[in-house]
Formats: sequence, C-alpha cells, structure tokens
Amino acid sequence: MYRKEIKVLDCTIRDGGLMNNHQFEDDSVRRVFKAVNDSGVDYIELGYKADEKQFDREEFGPMKFCSEKDLERVVGNTEKKCKISVMADIGRFDPGDLLPASESYVDMMRVASYIKDIDKAIDLVNTIKAKGYETTINIMAVSHARENELDEALHQVEKESGVDVVYLVDSFGALYSEQIAHLAKKYKSILKTREIGIHAHNNQQLAFGNTIESIINNINYLDGTIFGIGRAAGNCPLELILGFLKNPKYDVRPILEVLETDFVKLSQQIEWGYTIPYMITGVLDLHPRAAMKVRKSKNKDAYLNFYEKLTHEGNI
Repeated sequence: MYRKEIKVLDCTIRDGGLMNNHQFEDDSVRRVFKAVNDSGVDYIELGYKADEKQFDREEFGPMKFCSEKDLERVVGNTEKKCKISVMADIGRFDPGDLLPASESYVDMMRVASYIKDIDKAIDLVNTIKAKGYETTINIMAVSHARENELDEALHQVEKESGVDVVYLVDSFGALYSEQIAHLAKKYKSILKTREIGIHAHNNQQLAFGNTIESIINNINYLDGTIFGIGRAAGNCPLELILGFLKNPKYDVRPILEVLETDFVKLSQQIEWGYTIPYMITGVLDLHPRAAMKVRKSKNKDAYLNFYEKLTHEGNI
C-alpha cells in the first residue's frame, strides 16, 4: 500500500550546487530535469533565487540565480509534469522583482530560515504567497533549537503565515529516529493546517532511515537527491525513496539512467557523501564547515586529530 498524500521533491541541482558553486552545464541540468520529469517525482528544485547585485555570475553557475531565461534554457518546450521549485534565502534576493507565478516557470518557492529569523521568513513567505506561488518554510538546524523557542516559532508560523508546508531540516545530520519521531509529532500537533516536510542530511548514514521514520509519523513531503548529492555528507538518496514508496506513479528507471551517465563521473570530480569528518560533525551536532575545510587539506584523513581539535577547542 502507498499513501497518496506523499509528495517527493528532488533537490539534486540546488543542494548539489553547494559543492561546486552551481557550476553545472546546462546540458547536465536538462538531463536531470528530464529524468525527474519522467520519473513521476512531484517537484524539482533547480536552484536558488539569488540577487545578481549580491553574487557574481562569473563565480556562480546559472542555477544560483534561476532567472526566467536560465530556467527557459533548461525546461524549454518540455511538457512539464513535475512542478519547479527554487529556494529563497532571506536577504539574498528582492521579492519585489518576482513575477507573478502565472508568468513564471517556478511553481514553488522555499524559504530557508533559522528560528531567530522566523519573523522575516513569515513576512517573505506571505509576500511570495500573494504572488501565487506555493510556499514552504524550511526551519534549519532544528537539532540546535531550544524546545520552547521551536514551539513558539511553530505557533507563530501557524497563526501568522500563509505557508503551505513547513520543513523539519536536519542540517547537521545529527538527529536519530527517536528525535525525528518526537519532532514530527510536535510539528503535526502545532501546525494543524499545514503539511510537514523532511530534509535529512547523511552525516551518520541516517538520512534514509530518518526519512522512513518521518513517513511513519505522517510527514508527507520528502526531499531527496540523486546519488545523495548535497552539501558535505549529502542528503537522502532519491533512488532509495522511490524504491521504498512502492507507489506505481514513480518510476526509478530515469533516475538510475541519469545517475549512471552523470553522477558516477561527477562523484569522481567533486566529493560528497559519508566520510569520517562529516560523521564526526554529525555526532557532535556541529555545522560541517570544519569538515569541509579539512577534506580540502593535505591532512584530510587525519581523523583522530580532527576529532580532538573539535572536542578540545570549545566548539562543543
């Protein structure tokens, strides 16, 4: 049996772009879009909506900006079966520049926010929603949240926002299944009129297991990426989600094909996925930036030294 309310969102290009400054060739993005479009996956997140006045197009690839011209090169005249999502970071783009949704390739905009910025996230979501877009608020680093502050933020979102989906984001790959279950119940009990989503990172190789736990606890929006590509330890592999759901609307074959043609080779050029430094930051519930830095150094495999440094320098 399958649950018809479940929606799968692929964020391969958006989250994977954090590892290569979004420097994907247009042909590669087109192949990913075609694969996701043909697979029956419900949404594809192609990148960020970033202000070109703040970021240099020479440094970043097109999917950092997701202008309508950028998206047109990817989508073209393809019959669009999946919806297109982009992520909007607070303060990094001007919502006044947004076209109405009826004039855009974009269907959904996801606003990423820490709890301390929830007021700004709500204001931004309401502005975007007024232009006709589906919206989400992705509450990041929830493993660092104090219980009372999270409760207050969720109540505020429920009361003051028009958001469609609120995401539970395990930014540091630090959460275990019991914590996911606890948080899922909390989100569901407070956000009575919203859908809930899960975005899991794989520092402790728990992204897939935690996504399953979320499904068990009635979370309906599931994020994944092809071959688990994403920042640092990466995300829940899309191919595993599709295999688990057993829903006949999903076809994993197009995903396996583009994984074979594009991502096996890419994994030999840039590194993502489970490694010991990312495991260490996950266990310690720390941002993976220190692990990302050490993986680019000549001492990238000095695991004990890395652990000792993190645990003895006041970082935890």
